[in-house]
This record gives sequence, C-alpha cells and structure tokens, in this order.
Amino acid sequence: MNIGFIGTGVMGAAIAEHFIDAGHDLTVYNRTRQKAQKLIDKGAKWAVTPKIIADRTDVIFTMVGFPKDVESVYFGANGIFAGLKPGSIVVDMTTSTPSLAIKINKEAHTHNSLALDAPVSGGDIGAQKGALTVMLGGDESAYQQLSDLFDLIGKRVNYFGAAGSGQHTKMANQIMIAGTMTGLTEMLVYAKNAKLPLDQVLATLSSGGADNWSMENYVPRILAQDYTPGFFAKHFLKDLRIALDEADKMGLDLPATKLAKQLYETMVEQANLGDDGTQGLIKTYEKWKD
Repeated sequence: MNIGFIGTGVMGAAIAEHFIDAGHDLTVYNRTRQKAQKLIDKGAKWAVTPKIIADRTDVIFTMVGFPKDVESVYFGANGIFAGLKPGSIVVDMTTSTPSLAIKINKEAHTHNSLALDAPVSGGDIGAQKGALTVMLGGDESAYQQLSDLFDLIGKRVNYFGAAGSGQHTKMANQIMIAGTMTGLTEMLVYAKNAKLPLDQVLATLSSGGADNWSMENYVPRILAQDYTPGFFAKHFLKDLRIALDEADKMGLDLPATKLAKQLYETMVEQANLGDDGTQGLIKTYEKWKD
C-alpha cells in the first residue's frame, strides 16, 4: 500500500518501521525531521506538510501528542483535509478525545473518504515487537480494508463500533493503568523501606496474584534507574484528564482515577518530569530518594 505516517515519535516510528519492513511505500511527516531520519534512511519519503502526505498517499496514519496537535494536523491550513483525495482512509492512533474522533470521521465522509480512531496500548516495547493492543472505532469497512496492516503492529486488534468508540476503550484502558502505576510505585516504596530485596520482591509478585504488565515492564526500569519514556508522563496526564472529563459527561465519579491524576500532576507540573516515562512517578516519593 501507499501509506502516509504523521508523527514519528517513540511509538510512531516503531509502528511505521513495521510498514516499511513489510514492503509498503511510506511517506512520513514530523515536526522535527530528525525524528524521522531513521525511517528516511530505510527508504521512506519525506513530506514537508500533512497536506502533501494526504495528496501523495491513500492511507494516512497519525500519531501525535495532544488533541490540539490532532486538530492542527487534520484541520490546519496545510493539514490532511486540505489535500485529502476521495477514497482515502485516515487512521488516528493518537490517544485523543472521542468528540474529536467523531469530528474527523464526519469530515472524512465529506471528502468521500473513511476514518478510524485507533489508539493503542503496549508502550514502546509493544510497538517495537509489533505486539500492541489496537482499539478501533469508526468505519468498519476501513478496518476490514486495513486488517493486514493492523496485524503487522498488533497482537490483539478489536473493533468497538462507531467513531469515538476506540477512544472510549482507550480511556477504560488508561483508568486501569492508572491503578497499576500507582500500585507498583507504592509497592516499591513500601518494600524498600521494609528493607526487602527488591529484585526478589519483583520475581515473587510476578508469579502471583499481583502480577500485571506495568509491574513486569516498568519495575525493572526503575531498579535500573531508567526513566526514559516508553510512554511520556505528560501524555498519560493528558489521558487521565480526558478520561475524567468523559466520566463527568456520563455522571460518573472515579475517585481512584482522580487521585492518580493528582499524583501525575505533581510529577509533571510541580516536579517538571513530564518528559520522563510514567515510571518516573516514583521520583516524587521522598522515601524512595532516601
């Protein structure tokens, strides 16, 4: 296929690389060209605007930072919709708002094109291994047409319904992750202050009822003092805010998620650690620093 990819950060670059490795023609755009250089060196073409991507390709994937970035990439003067051809498919993999996914879907239809919201879970490791969980909403016929591409990047790909459904599913995922991240952080703080061997604690908990993906993947990084982002803390805070906003719209009170949001606000906005991975939350605990 002739594919465009917009947003070649930690996750996006790994996903796009799978498309190149499978033999697809790829054209890429990123605000910072340097972050796309590895893909260009592997044969990807470079475009200077999202509009050019839309004009040159038939399937366009986007994976950027925040909803405002999605809005700009799609609706800006040099955005996707300024150059979108009839019969195209757009796929936004950014974790964004359900309402924006619906807006993109409606606009795509005015261009006689199709749209999917397709946020993912699995972090940098999942992206590198092609083992992401992909949560889809939007035009089911687009999903059917692109199923082979999703199989390249996901170990589990599920379609949930109309536009916005993929984003709602990702919010459910982030609510769950919020609990595991705060749990693993406070588990480590407790175990350290009880003077337990932390590597043995991890091995033991990983074999019992406390086992979870976040603990297995992030605790080893914490023990190695590796806080590089598999997923940026600033983006996770954005997700928690979206989840709580959507919960408010449904008349839901989610106190545990609210607490997780407050903890990540401390990390991102007070400690200025937003460019760390989510595992960097542990740096905000004084008893971990001792």
